[in-house]
Amino acid sequence: MAPVATSENAAKPTVVEDLKAAAQPINPFYSPSNGDDADDSSYEFARYKPHFPDLKWAPLEEIAVTDRAQYADPDKKALFSAAKKVKHLTPAIGTEFKGIDLRQLTGQQKDELSLLVAERGVVFFRDQELNIREQLELARHWGPLHKHATTPVPREPGLEEVHVVYNDESRRPDPSAFNKLELWHSDVTYEVQPPSTTSLKIITGPEYGGDTLWSSGYALYSSFSPGFQKYLEGLYAVHSAVAQADGARAAGLPIRREPIETIHPVVRVHPATGWKSVYVNPGFTRRIVGVPNPESNAILNILFTQISENPDFQVRFHWEPNSVAIWDNRIVTHSATFDFWPHTRHALRATPRGEKPISVEEYERGGKVAKDRQVEIWKQQGFDAPGATLSSKPRGYND
Repeated sequence: MAPVATSENAAKPTVVEDLKAAAQPINPFYSPSNGDDADDSSYEFARYKPHFPDLKWAPLEEIAVTDRAQYADPDKKALFSAAKKVKHLTPAIGTEFKGIDLRQLTGQQKDELSLLVAERGVVFFRDQELNIREQLELARHWGPLHKHATTPVPREPGLEEVHVVYNDESRRPDPSAFNKLELWHSDVTYEVQPPSTTSLKIITGPEYGGDTLWSSGYALYSSFSPGFQKYLEGLYAVHSAVAQADGARAAGLPIRREPIETIHPVVRVHPATGWKSVYVNPGFTRRIVGVPNPESNAILNILFTQISENPDFQVRFHWEPNSVAIWDNRIVTHSATFDFWPHTRHALRATPRGEKPISVEEYERGGKVAKDRQVEIWKQQGFDAPGATLSSKPRGYND
């Protein structure tokens, strides 16, 4: 005889119901916050909180872009002379400036900054008073601005080119929804012309936590053997917007432009530096084209693991209000730390569109030679390329 349902046990969810409820957790990387927290009338930047206009945009068309870094003085005299201090944070990636006001940069200094970002991956500035419209104007110097298909824009009208990064106490990170490796990405690499020199300004942040890490695609390429480098140079990968669009739909948010999938070279060449960079990321790269699935998985696993776990390729930045990071999405991946709940972290991003990724073969058709960044630096320092000095003798390591 079946048990009789009572008001007491009927009100309690079963174990199966609990499991079903947990079976489709929202991944915060693909499902952004809508900022729908408590009364925000006293919040200074309420006008920049997330907004999701229900609009429909046409597919992006290919456009001509000019890489301003190609017009820069290689020595960057105008930019460096204006700074009180310039400090490289690691050998592979990251430089911090002191004494520069981004609102005051001349066109020449903007070009030189673009070249420095192309060389160092990411450049940091603190105590920057530029407002979002000034940030957009700076970004436009480096290319036509991208409008994101699914993520939020500010509530204030006329800022559809702004990407809002926002988390507060209303959205507690769900560790069952994602792993940390998945959070590493280069912005919207599924676009036919993914972003170039991108800026993010923190306007509200926690006292500690909420850091961002960047990993160098140049250094990742340089870390491999010549044979593996050559193999990677001949590969192409699929980058997909589908998961991001599905995440937005799962959160009940509109899709302003339909998702696409695009094929890009696994190794691309930066047009200004001529250096080779691995161009895949866990967030959007789905598979290698034309190889067996186990081989594709193995290749991507190697690359994704090195991006996320090798500290020699990385720099970590702790934000303060009015901090600005400018990075080159063509040559670095990045990831935020979700360790600051229940505090608010609020930032605004301006995102220029770059050129279609250039493969090594395409770059070298005109007689140019694509190069390994680390080898070029060693040559400048008077050292031979590593192939001439490699030894099979065991070596110790002492920290």
